[in-house]
Amino acid sequence: MSEKVVPGRNTAAAEGDVVVFHIGLRINRVRAFSSWLPAFMSMPRMLRELSQERSSGLLGHKVLYGGLRDFYVIQYWSDKERLLAYAHQQDKEHRPAWAAFNRRARAGKGHVGIWHETFIVPAGSYESVYVDMPAYGLGAATGVVPVGRRGDTAAQRLRAGER
Repeated sequence: MSEKVVPGRNTAAAEGDVVVFHIGLRINRVRAFSSWLPAFMSMPRMLRELSQERSSGLLGHKVLYGGLRDFYVIQYWSDKERLLAYAHQQDKEHRPAWAAFNRRARAGKGHVGIWHETFIVPAGSYESVYVDMPAYGLGAATGVVPVGRRGDTAAQRLRAGER
């Protein structure tokens, strides 16, 4: 995601439905490196793989952390079908990483936790505003446009998305 400030009031250029996928890792036992480090290291490989393949359906992502033990990624996808397809493809990074995580999790007995949440957000059910800041979140994933194109208020932008 760019660090260049986009002046003025902008909104995401997203069109249609959006899929928002949150995935995270929590280190429950810090010294159990062999339980959590491989899972921690697999996410950058998956994100790189998805970002390099335009047809993957991944629009963009943001890596965040919630302290010394909690790490997560917000991903924006074009549709749920491509998200689910990636999760099951044998020749991509996710399946082997998931299988290896499950083996280590059974052996590690709770040393690391993972979670994910998937939100299918219909057109007209999301809006955004970014004021004098770099493209961020959905705006970084889909680009930004001046708010005037979609409405000056959140209510107007939500109605504009219903079209």
